[in-house]
Amino acid sequence: MSRVVHFEIPADNPDRVAEFYKKVLGWAIQKWEGPVDYWLISTGKNSEPGIDGGIARKKDRPASGVLVTAQVDSVDECLKKITQPGGAS
Repeated sequence: MSRVVHFEIPADNPDRVAEFYKKVLGWAIQKWEGPVDYWLISTGKNSEPGIDGGIARKKDRPASGVLVTAQVDSVDECLKKITQPGGAS
């Protein structure tokens, strides 16, 4: 079965957004030390249900909304399932 494995929140001010989610939901958020500005989100213990995510600067991402990543066995097969009932890829 295909599962959501990651989410990404776009933000103009990632530090502000990180503080909000830390305070409201208790998420652990830390800035990634990689070559781009990115904040890693841990939403809870790995032994509990749920997924982790990230925060990216809006200017660095083409998507305008929250990005959800799903793991599938075959991208081509998944695209067929999307387009057959009228979806667009």
